[in-house]
Amino acid sequence: MTTTEDMVVVEGLRQSFGGTDVLKGLSFRVRKGSVFALLGDNGAGKTTTIRILSTLLRPDGGKASIGGFDVVANPREVRELISLTGQFAAVDEVLTGRENLTMVAKLRHVPDPDQAADSLLRQFDMMHAADRPMASYSGGMRRRIDIAMSLVGNPRLIFLDEPTTGLDPKARLEVWNTVRSMKESGVTVFLTTQYLEEAEVLADRIAILDRGAIIADGTLEELKRLIPPAKKEYVERQPSLEDIFLAITGERTDCNDN
Repeated sequence: MTTTEDMVVVEGLRQSFGGTDVLKGLSFRVRKGSVFALLGDNGAGKTTTIRILSTLLRPDGGKASIGGFDVVANPREVRELISLTGQFAAVDEVLTGRENLTMVAKLRHVPDPDQAADSLLRQFDMMHAADRPMASYSGGMRRRIDIAMSLVGNPRLIFLDEPTTGLDPKARLEVWNTVRSMKESGVTVFLTTQYLEEAEVLADRIAILDRGAIIADGTLEELKRLIPPAKKEYVERQPSLEDIFLAITGERTDCNDN
C-alpha cells in the first residue's frame, strides 16, 4: 500500500525489447527525502528503469508512481516533480556557468531566472567560477553545474544515472558532497551507479538489480546480514558493499579472502 512517505512506488514492472525480457517484475519503494541506490552491471536494466520512471518509456506491464501520480496515466504531473541527469554533463561549454543556469530557468519559466541562477551557484559553491566559460571548468565543476541545472524549478525527485562515470577521485568526492547537500535540502535522490563504494557512502537504501530482477533490497546493515559473518583470521572485518554485491550475484563465493 502506498503511503504519504513514499516518493516512488514500483510494483511488478516489466519491459522487454525484441523478445528479450529486460525488466522482470520489479517492485520497490523510495521514501521521500532519502537517497536510493540501484546497483547492477551493464545491461542489468538500471537505465531502462529510470526511463520508465521519468516517463520516457512506456512499460509493458506493472505499475509505477511518483509522488502519487502514475507514470503512464499522469506523465505531465510526474514531470513537474522530477529532474533527470544522465551519465554525461549536458552543458553548453560556450556559455558561462551562470548563463547555463539562467537559460534553463527561462526554459522552465521560473519567475526570476537570474535570481534562481545565483541561488544555485551559491548552493553549489560555484560563484567564484560563475562567469567563466564552461569549457574552462574541471570535470567535477562541470558535473556540479549539470546537477544544479537539474534543480532549477525545485524538483522533488532527481534521477542521477551514473553521475560520476569518468570522473577522477577528487571530482567524484565533489559530486558526493553535492548529493549530500540535495538530501539535506529535502530532495529525494534516485542514484544508479557501478561504483559500489558510492552507494555504500551515500545511500539510505540499496537495491541490487541482476538480469532484470531485484535480488536484494535493504539498508546496508540489512544487506550485510544476507551473507555469512566475517571470519576471524588475523583481523575481523565487516563485509563491504562490494563483498555483498559479488556474493549475492554469484560472482565470488568467499568475500573475506585476505
